[in-house]
Amino acid sequence: MGGIHLARFGGRGYGFCILFVIIGAILGGLLGELLRDVDVLSGVMPYLARTFPVFDVAPFTVNLYVIQFTMGLSFAPNLMSILGIVLALFLFRRY
Repeated sequence: MGGIHLARFGGRGYGFCILFVIIGAILGGLLGELLRDVDVLSGVMPYLARTFPVFDVAPFTVNLYVIQFTMGLSFAPNLMSILGIVLALFLFRRY
């Protein structure tokens, strides 16, 4: 009776919302890259496809003597990927 209730978006959980946002960002970014060289949009696409670095974790290597791996992380969205995130959130809330 006194259990913890997680907030949900329209009957779906946070995990599904995060997945929706990630897919929206990827599709928006891909669309921006595909439209970058379209002549009709040449005036506006440089602004929509320009990336804005938010953070960048330099790659580092972990050597466990049996296996070695390198990891790094960078987040640099462009305006098209941000529009994809907004559209994904709108669609997620709507449907």
